[in-house]
Amino acid sequence: MIVIIDYGAGNMFSVRNALEFIGVGCKFSDNPDELRKADKLILPGVGAFPDAMKMLDGRGLTEVIKEQARVKPLMGICLGMQMLFDKSFEFGETDGLGLIKGTVELMNPADLVVPHMGWNALEKETPCALSESFRDGEYVYFVHSYAAVCSTANVAAYSDYGGKIPALVFGGERESVFGCQFHPEKSGGVGLSMLKAFAELPVVA
Repeated sequence: MIVIIDYGAGNMFSVRNALEFIGVGCKFSDNPDELRKADKLILPGVGAFPDAMKMLDGRGLTEVIKEQARVKPLMGICLGMQMLFDKSFEFGETDGLGLIKGTVELMNPADLVVPHMGWNALEKETPCALSESFRDGEYVYFVHSYAAVCSTANVAAYSDYGGKIPALVFGGERESVFGCQFHPEKSGGVGLSMLKAFAELPVVA
């Protein structure tokens, strides 16, 4: 069972609909015990980084997520991906979950509009457990103004938007923490394939 973490700042229903469409069982929860019982976790997110981290902290979920990321696969989506990193500079400086080394910074692509919104192609960088779920040049859907700044060793795929923007990242103690800057649940067959690959990962124990 996949638990979609319900903390008040996520695009939960579209993620649930996508998982149900591909036949994957899931539920919403903000109960630490439910997170601990889950096979895998998805951290969705929309809005501002500081607000989202306050919501996680307020529900007592920050330390639970860090704990569980050491023993089971975790996927962050959009803002949820950004929260996987050490810190963000959105509206000041805010600590993240620190599961992947790096920061989240305002995009500044020359002559291009921010936010980065719409369809863009994925290009593979460093192989990870989800790399076989997509091909170079396949398109996925983005909506974001901030982007990760991290080692290419943690970037499974990037998109070109005035430079290489990390699109799919991974890390963690067992390389079982993943983050999609794009919205897989809104990215058609490519996104569904990635969610299916995540759902089929072996349970880490």
